[in-house]
Amino acid sequence: MMTLAEMAVDVLTTSDAKEKTRKSLAHAASWVSARKDGIGIEIGTAEPPQKPARPVKPDLLSPRDVPKRKPGSPEGRTALLHAVAHIELNAVDLHWDIIARFAHVELPLGFFDDWVKAASEESKHFNLVSACLEARGSFYGDLPAHAGMWRAAEDTVHDLMARLAVVPMVLEARGLDVTPNMIKIFKTHKEDQCVAALETIYAEEVSHVAYGSKWFNFMCGRENKDPKTVFHGLVSKYFKGALKPPFNEEKRADAGLPPDFYWPLADEVKPPAFI
Repeated sequence: MMTLAEMAVDVLTTSDAKEKTRKSLAHAASWVSARKDGIGIEIGTAEPPQKPARPVKPDLLSPRDVPKRKPGSPEGRTALLHAVAHIELNAVDLHWDIIARFAHVELPLGFFDDWVKAASEESKHFNLVSACLEARGSFYGDLPAHAGMWRAAEDTVHDLMARLAVVPMVLEARGLDVTPNMIKIFKTHKEDQCVAALETIYAEEVSHVAYGSKWFNFMCGRENKDPKTVFHGLVSKYFKGALKPPFNEEKRADAGLPPDFYWPLADEVKPPAFI
């Protein structure tokens, strides 16, 4: 039987998007089943690739070179869905990478339970959005995409706390801020399949941010460090640019992110009610 780290590398080294998510879902199911049966799967160790395998398409461009399309048009909404699919596929790899990359760190099994579940849900999200694209005559890879998605992973390969701070607690938290407006756009145009997919993503992404917050605080507690101070230092070091309001403060709070974590890092000033 493969170890969990080997399963993670198996996903990371699979280039075809649908095969990647199929393997992700299958490995996650194996882990969950073994845990329920009391048998367990060894965590093990394995060498993850510096970058995950990727399909030939989409073409990956610098963020400034990705064409901007207005979501009021059908083509613009297709482009929006394509961008979401790209984010979700990257998230699949990011969650398996944190498992393989930090398998050598002494951590409770709950850490691996959480990121296996997150990877499984991101795989489902990619498939939901892919189905939306296919229903409108498109597919993932049909449009160019952002080339910088993996930078946060590359920058934090040697620091678990930095990975937790930047990926779930900054990048995924941003999804909580922007997804409600996307849902509104598709509701306005009565695109029910897309609304249902985005609502599923929105509901489940809260827990992914929460996993980041939980394990970040766990690591800080183990090292007797102040989580807020450490978070500010790591985000300032590894995240390029300021955080962008408006923030979904309600959902961020649900995920264990208090305002005094992110507002001091924002590029706009808000009255500091939390100080």
